[in-house]
Amino acid sequence: MRLNTEQMETILVQDKDDAVLDVLSLALQEEGFEVISVNTCDEKKILELIDQQRPHVVMLDIRMSDQDCIDVCKLIKLKYPHLPVIALSCNNNVHEQYNTNGFDGYIKKPFDLDLLYKIIRKHISG
Repeated sequence: MRLNTEQMETILVQDKDDAVLDVLSLALQEEGFEVISVNTCDEKKILELIDQQRPHVVMLDIRMSDQDCIDVCKLIKLKYPHLPVIALSCNNNVHEQYNTNGFDGYIKKPFDLDLLYKIIRKHISG
């Protein structure tokens, strides 16, 4: 586990699948991130968590046929335009559609941990 004497970067992770959420949270914690996990895409709850916890990155599970998390991304961007929001998706065309829905990047499921860490660090330091 990475030791960090500075304040840890915080990541808000949302996924409707509890098993995926658990694995993702553990992987990010092992990399030294503080993780806030939530299994709903309820806009009020997510905006409240952002207000309270001030994460460095938000990761939302999206399905292009399900507008919930796409709408939440748009609300986050209205209130926090500089907060990076990353799409988590198993959709084959997420690489073509993530930015048209307001996301700053995407991670395709199943995810490669090295790529996951690289994308998160890019958005935290960028």
